[in-house]
Amino acid sequence: MKFLILKKHTLTITVLAIILCSVLCLSFGENSAASVFFGDNLKKVPIYSVQTEENKVAISFDTAWGADKTQGIIDTLIEYKVGATFFMVGFWVEDYPEQAKAVADAGFEIGTHSDTHPDMVKLSASQMTAELQSSMDKIQSTTGVTPTLFRAPYGSYNNLLLDTADSLGLTTIQWSIDSWDWQGLSASEICNRIISRVTNGSIILCHNNAEHILEALPLILDELQMRGYTVVGIEDLIYPDNYTVDRAGVQKQN
Repeated sequence: MKFLILKKHTLTITVLAIILCSVLCLSFGENSAASVFFGDNLKKVPIYSVQTEENKVAISFDTAWGADKTQGIIDTLIEYKVGATFFMVGFWVEDYPEQAKAVADAGFEIGTHSDTHPDMVKLSASQMTAELQSSMDKIQSTTGVTPTLFRAPYGSYNNLLLDTADSLGLTTIQWSIDSWDWQGLSASEICNRIISRVTNGSIILCHNNAEHILEALPLILDELQMRGYTVVGIEDLIYPDNYTVDRAGVQKQN
């Protein structure tokens, strides 16, 4: 009898814990990041990809160093009539204002990638705010675009960073496919790496000044379009509201 009472008590605690976890996840579901339990810790998760039945994927370019390939990327994207998102670092915008403006003038989405590209989890809340606000101000004054998307440098984040970004109206975006273009892969290797991993709702990470990005981009877009994918900017892929994000970073419409 004692064993049965203990077992019932344990079951009750387990059920209550599941209910509490569900309530917490739902309560954060309309923010830029979902909260889920990892062991005993409540951890927030940004968007890595999107659950969708539509054959849509997003391509993005982290834009931090160099600019000699930026216009070529713009021209290729226009030629293929696709969307894209450029995550710009503040100092890049200062160094290359004409290229930043060209991205905006071509109609592509612009997000912030911080102001100085630090590992932001090492910063205080006030330093995080300063990094993001400074970059947003530079982007807005140069391009006329007020960013609503944020990608953390090095993909490094914690709860404090996601809360800080959210307080500034920024949705934090990771990626589900790293092109590895930054590792000096050939154009065909970059393309094969992306195409072998792509699914509906993928978010693809590229870099604006990667060594072989200009040769790789037409190959990537040819393959994606041949497979029936529509290539869009991230804002045209993610759900703006009424969503949850699971522990793998998959955004799902409620």
